[in-house]
Amino acid sequence: MKNLTELMEKIDYKDHAIWQGIQITGIQYDSRKVKLGNLFVAIKGIDADGHQYIEQALEKGAIAVMVSDENYTSIDYPWILVEDSRLALAQISNAFYGQPSEQLTLIGVTGTNGKTTTTNLIAQIIEAQGEKVGLIGTIHNRIGEKIIEGSRTTPESLELQALLAQMVAEGVKYAVMEVSSHALALKRVACCNFDIAVFTNLTQDHLDFHHTMEDYCRVKTELFAMLDKSIKKEIAKTAIINIDDAHAAQFMVATAVPIVTYGIDKNASWQAKSVKITANGADFILDDSPVHLPLSGKFNVYNALAALAVGDSLGFATEKILDALQKAHGVAGRLQRVEGSENYSVLVDYAHTPDGLANVLTAVKEFSQGRIITVFGCGGDRDHSKRPKMGAIAAQMSHYCFVTSDNPRSEEAMAIINDILPGVVKEMTPEQYQIIEDRAAAIHAAIAMAQKGDVIVLAGKGHEDYQEINGVKHHFDDYEIAKEAIQQRSQN
Repeated sequence: MKNLTELMEKIDYKDHAIWQGIQITGIQYDSRKVKLGNLFVAIKGIDADGHQYIEQALEKGAIAVMVSDENYTSIDYPWILVEDSRLALAQISNAFYGQPSEQLTLIGVTGTNGKTTTTNLIAQIIEAQGEKVGLIGTIHNRIGEKIIEGSRTTPESLELQALLAQMVAEGVKYAVMEVSSHALALKRVACCNFDIAVFTNLTQDHLDFHHTMEDYCRVKTELFAMLDKSIKKEIAKTAIINIDDAHAAQFMVATAVPIVTYGIDKNASWQAKSVKITANGADFILDDSPVHLPLSGKFNVYNALAALAVGDSLGFATEKILDALQKAHGVAGRLQRVEGSENYSVLVDYAHTPDGLANVLTAVKEFSQGRIITVFGCGGDRDHSKRPKMGAIAAQMSHYCFVTSDNPRSEEAMAIINDILPGVVKEMTPEQYQIIEDRAAAIHAAIAMAQKGDVIVLAGKGHEDYQEINGVKHHFDDYEIAKEAIQQRSQN
């Protein structure tokens, strides 16, 4: 139970009808989940307006409501009127859970690609120091070894503050978080006191939400503006930026704290030289010392450099950081090799953006001894403009392509495929690609045609274990289907 009038001291509100001493048992923004004594926060969302569910929340036991529309202030129930209910939800959730991020060293990683691998590498570096880590991201959330499933890359502010508070309660000192552009735009991470912010890269994605690359970039830079020097902790506030990215300057000017850079092509605080990519990983020189990273792909060298820069900013010895990186394990669905194939390789990767797909195929080209066969599609209800671009990239960088379905959501799978095809046909003859709408059938067909030395890339879904069709999620796992196809081929 928390005193609501005391919590209100921590939020920005315009007016209220709350009596002194009112106690709340919790906070909720989904009327279906309201419990007796909760504060219900009405949020105007993309698909629904929470104000329309106030009566339902009250019937389920809400003791007060927070609104951003003054038409829903009433003499029938206690209310708080705010300008921005998303921001106010973050503020009051932070207050309710005791401002947990101020009791943690909080590291935020943002960018189009590489967030999941980078956060996991950072976590492995911290754990190598004997510390317990909290991890928040796309695949799952984790406290030490305990897995906590999530539905978003970055949770809504209420769940996020509760999770951070749970980390504090369970003795976590360091928390590492993937920070999506949606989370920044929708105020999910407002009130989080970040100590270190990392920028990986910026390429086309989420233009269905942000509409322009300029807005997408601006939103991403907000994480760096949040590095508040006024709140002192043991760790000095630091901005860590990929200097090779074309948007690096925008991130540099967004922050007022010291900047550390990393890169390969340009001079940087941490620069990898003489990079060599193999099927078994990546080798490079760092400050005249050879480093072997057991993760393949140039993009993983960038991810490792970002993690190294974080470890150094945390005060860890470089030798221990490099030792952790040289023992690092990858992340499910990130250039993940499917076991069982004899003289060809099958890799599963989450690449679902033009740049992500190009990065993966570039890495594969470095070590492939035969053909590159790519199976890919594009998600429905997302940026349409990237579809022909991904088609062109796959066609340019592969010897053979299977264009298929990938989470069509509310769209027709063939309509999405038809959006992809202009990019494919511009680069390939009809003999070099196939259209197989059924993704499982496409994977089976790709593996059936593999020859010695070929590399098959299953791109787009990575760790996901579902296909979303007409709003319904059906179990589907690229890795499982590929393993099944490999076994079937070996028996024939």
